[in-house]
This record gives sequence, C-alpha cells and structure tokens, in this order.
Amino acid sequence: MANKSGMGVLSLAAIGIGGMVGGGIFAVLGLSVQLAQGGAPVAFLLGGVVTLLTAYAYARLTVSLPSRGGTVAFLNAAFGSGLFSGTLNILLWISYIVMLALYASAFGSYGASFFSPARATLAKHLLLSGAVLAITVLNALRADLIGRAEDFIVAIKLLILLAFVAIGFTQVHASAVAPSTWASPLGLVSGGMIIFLAYEGFELIANAAEDAANPARDMPRAFFGSVIFVIALYVLVATVTVGSLPVAKIVAARDYALAEAARPTMGQAGFALIAFAALLSTASAINATLYGAARLSFTIAKSGELPAVLEKNVWHKPLEGLLVTSVATLLLANLFDLTSISLMGSAGFLLLFAAVNLANVKLAARTKSRAWISWLGLAACAAAFVVLVGHVVATDPVKATTLAAMLGLSFLVEAAYRAVRGKGIHVHQV
Repeated sequence: MANKSGMGVLSLAAIGIGGMVGGGIFAVLGLSVQLAQGGAPVAFLLGGVVTLLTAYAYARLTVSLPSRGGTVAFLNAAFGSGLFSGTLNILLWISYIVMLALYASAFGSYGASFFSPARATLAKHLLLSGAVLAITVLNALRADLIGRAEDFIVAIKLLILLAFVAIGFTQVHASAVAPSTWASPLGLVSGGMIIFLAYEGFELIANAAEDAANPARDMPRAFFGSVIFVIALYVLVATVTVGSLPVAKIVAARDYALAEAARPTMGQAGFALIAFAALLSTASAINATLYGAARLSFTIAKSGELPAVLEKNVWHKPLEGLLVTSVATLLLANLFDLTSISLMGSAGFLLLFAAVNLANVKLAARTKSRAWISWLGLAACAAAFVVLVGHVVATDPVKATTLAAMLGLSFLVEAAYRAVRGKGIHVHQV
C-alpha cells in the first residue's frame, strides 16, 4: 500500500548506503590488499556480486513481508520459530557484535596512527574502549543525538571518499593493477570474502518498509541502487589505493591503509583528512550498530529465542541488551586481531545471507520471486563461505577455531535456552 507521506527511493537508498559505507571500508581495505594484492578491486567486485544477488531476496521479501523485524522476521516466516531459525537469529546478533568490534578496532587504529609507534598499541585499546563506553552511555541517555546528525555524517564521509577517488585517480599507475599483480584466483575470492562484511548494512533498508511511500516500486530500486553505488565506490577506492601505493606499504599500514593511501597525492593533510573521516565514520557506525543490535536482542527475545529479560525496557530502552552487547564488543575488540574479527563477521553474514536466499526460495510463491535467482544467491554465499573457510584452514588453522567457536556458540545458546525453557514456546508478533 502506498504511503504518500512516506520515504522515497532516494531516502531509502541512503539508509543502505549509510549502512554499508560505515566503518567497513576503512577497516578492511588493507586486509583485502594483503590477500588479493593488485587484484583488490576485483576482490571487492566479487563481494559486491554476491551482495547484489542477495539484495534480490531482500527486496522481494521486504515488499511481501514488510516489518521492522527485517531479517529476523523473514527467517521466522520461512522456517518458523524453531531451533534452526533461533540459531540463525542468535548468529545475527553475534555478527552485529562482531561488526561493532570491527568498527571499534578501526576507530582505535586510525586514532592511534597519530601517536608514536611506542604508544600506538596502548592508544588503540584506550581509544576503542573509550569510544564504545561513551557511545553506550549516549545510547542509554540520549540515543537521538548522533541519530539526528547521521545524514550529515554520511554526506561528509561520502564527499571525502569521492574526493579521495577524484584526486587519487590521476596518480594511478596502470601497471600496479594489471592482472600480473593479482593474487591467485583463490586469493582473489578469499580477499573478496574476508571483507564481505564491508557490504553488510544494505539489509537495513528492510526495516524501513512500513515507512516507504510506495514499497512495491521503491524498495527494489533502493536495494539495487544502493548496492550498485557502493560496489562502484569500493572498486574505485581499491583501485586508487593499490594503484598509487606499493602493496608492501599498504600491508604495513593495513589497519589504517586508506589514510596511508591518501599520503602520496594529498600529503599529510590528506592522511589527516582520511583519518578524520574514518574516526567520524566508525564512531557513527558504532552508534548506529549498537542502537540496532540492542533492539535486535529485544526483537529476538520477543520471538521467544532469547531470555525475556532482554525483552524488558528500562526508560523505554532495551538497556539489558545494550549492556550485554557493549560488554561483548569490548572483549572482542580488545582480545582479537583484525583478521579474526573480519573472518568471523564475513563468515557469519555469508551464512545469514545464504539463509535469507533460502527463505526467499521457500516463500517464492508468496513473494512472487524468480526462485532461480535466490538459488543462485544461495549457491554464491555457500561457495564463498567454503572458499573463505578453506583458505583460513590452510593458512592459519588457529583463526578457524574462532569461527567454529562463534557458530558453535550460536547453536549452544539457543539450544540451551530452549532446553531450560522447555517445549511450547509462545511466539509474539515481530
């Protein structure tokens, strides 16, 4: 049903663009270059193609099942409120916590780049912890403060990134991005999939379905338009980075690679400008993701898949979920390195997006979808997950255990809660 006073396609697309161009590109660009070498632009393109296929499932599900519950609502509609969907919903919450840890780690790394090497490590941990704690307090007291400035923040970081591309493109050396500089095909795919979480955020458009002026027309355009725009932006940013700075320097500064890539063409001022954009972007991403993750725990609890204490509101806010999410974020960001965090986040979202594609296949008649597109999306997500895990197992088996622990924890939390609660779960409307 059309809502004349609702959001148009540009406003909806802005939600997706703001969600994707959060802190991800600032955090994982160096990691992608480390794996894909001069083929980093191709790696980002591969990740974008998988995202675009999944965007089709989200677009069709959103139009047919408009709900602020988003992914949780889609999974429950397709698979019911059982152990399978419950495990996936817990995985979604944990994956958001991983995203928070990634943003916090990036905030700390870019902030620490202004300190001497001797003080950088301590500065990173102090800065990332301070950011999480400060934004937690802000969410508990006045969650609307940063939210009101979010459109302005998105515009600023997009302008800075576009300026980086426009200025830096004049200095790109074609030989630096030639196929001879690319990693092996497996390295390209691995490089694209370990940074897959840089595309996480487009699905937030689904949460605005009830506010859309013309959902049937505007939601698909917003999903596809936002993803295509971000694919182009990421490929251009990666091209400028590897085309203007030696791979060895990018890898050496991988935690703040984008700022380092601005130095050859923009000097120290460019480094500072990109670092400022990274701090602004990651802070706003922490705020938006923390706000959403706390409410996600509230939604999952209402579905009967988490303890009811997370369903309670204090001062009209789900504070229990907020505090649990913040503590988990602090532990993860301070105890794990960037590679482990990126691996857990990307693998988690690949599995979740595979499940959403499967949900659209199962509901194809209801969503009026071409099931083969979602079958293709499911196959792409599953294949990407297998390649990513295979690469990690072959190169660093210890890091593979962190992924196994995350997946196992999702299942065990849900299974244990259901065992304690017993059979006969009452499902609330999400």
